Amino acid sequence: MQLTTEQLEQLKEQHPLLQELINLKPVVWLNPKRKQMEQVANLPVTFEDVKQAEETWQRFAPYLKSVFPETADMQGIIESDLRPALRMQKRLETYFHQPLHGKLHVKCDNELPVAGSVKARGGFFEVLRYAETLALRAGLIGADDSYEWFATPEAKEFFSGYSIGVGSTGNLGLSIGIISAQLGFHVTVYMSADAKAWKKELLRRKGVEVVEFAGDFSEAVTTGRQKTLALENGYFVDDEKSRELFLGYSVAALRLKQQLQQQHIRVDEEHPLFVYLPCGVGGAPGGIAFGLRHVFGDHVHPVFVEPTHSPAVLLGLMTGLKSEISVQDVGIDNETEADGLACRQAVEFRFRKLRTIDFGRCDS
Repeated sequence: MQLTTEQLEQLKEQHPLLQELINLKPVVWLNPKRKQMEQVANLPVTFEDVKQAEETWQRFAPYLKSVFPETADMQGIIESDLRPALRMQKRLETYFHQPLHGKLHVKCDNELPVAGSVKARGGFFEVLRYAETLALRAGLIGADDSYEWFATPEAKEFFSGYSIGVGSTGNLGLSIGIISAQLGFHVTVYMSADAKAWKKELLRRKGVEVVEFAGDFSEAVTTGRQKTLALENGYFVDDEKSRELFLGYSVAALRLKQQLQQQHIRVDEEHPLFVYLPCGVGGAPGGIAFGLRHVFGDHVHPVFVEPTHSPAVLLGLMTGLKSEISVQDVGIDNETEADGLACRQAVEFRFRKLRTIDFGRCDS
């Protein structure tokens, strides 16, 4: 949206923290609309949807194990370790000159098999769910059949008649590109200027078409959406609106619960869980936070962490303008080394009703 000088001044008056954002200062914002779980109702997705998403992952595990040997140890489940971060905790205590209560752990989604980022959770899931829908609809596979069928030449021939597109700064493009090409889809990744060169090269080696833009993430998404949906059998993975991406990310909460139990780590009123989530448009951290709130209730506190030059979610939530305002509307340049977080506007799907359940705090 185009803000007049008067409108911007009004926003600053209504939200004093906005000037700090514009000055690129690190800030903390606590969401006043966060509700207790017992007060939450009528959401567009439910915890039952999360559990069904996990069942989808389980159905595809034999396929993933067969085509990606690096998942063999986990029997085709794409998951990362939860590791104590004792040295990091000590460094932080030294830096802040005070002890950190509790124990610090790192969920190593940077080591997720195949795609190497949290985006594998959502990206793989959406493409697998789409492939499943197509195959079931065509009668090529039954509900009780082994999903190893998806690795057959017959499956690849079938999926070659369909196209998938996605706009990305890099990590989502990697996950969508890798799994789509492996299944046999024609896949195009529309990448913004800030995407790393090595990511583009890797995708091309996997047989993915990469279209580069001089602009940012939003431009790549907008153009990618238009071109993909203009195709006869085109399917666009929309990071700004996707329900399936959201559900794919949410399953992380079920896995984390299991890992915490295995390490005998309690989460309750006396032992709250704070989860720090890197945030771009808000899809991945939003999905994870949604699952966490359902699994751990009011004892978990998701914290969204954004670059000071790209505080899209904080801006949308704080002003109440949601996905209708961009960081550039208030004079922030959206330039950051964190290419996966270089997003000027928050995701649309995230803001309909879910803001009352997911967002505990936003740090920029």
